[in-house]
Amino acid sequence: MTKIKIARAEDVAEGKTVKFSLPRAGARPIDGFLARFQGRLVAYENRCRHLPVSLDFHDGRFFSQDGQHFVCQNHNATYEPLTGLCIMGPCEGQSLKALKIEVVEGDVWLVG
Repeated sequence: MTKIKIARAEDVAEGKTVKFSLPRAGARPIDGFLARFQGRLVAYENRCRHLPVSLDFHDGRFFSQDGQHFVCQNHNATYEPLTGLCIMGPCEGQSLKALKIEVVEGDVWLVG
């Protein structure tokens, strides 16, 4: 099983995100983001479910202004942070692709 270190858990404050890129042999890297919401760390591919574009404008902003949802800056699709489910917008009912993570001795690792 492949593991890639993406951050220190303590470096991801509540309501903040960390972007990362995963190299893939013979293919474009996968861009992802790690976020802390309600004390929990979650990771998703940085790809909107409506169109294959990043949620942010490459500026690392994923949370809505009130900090309660992830929002695609391209067309305002709104996602629940803990589930990745789109609750409003053109892709309502679809979910962001979750990435499996684990925390070991304070380091956040992408697994798989």
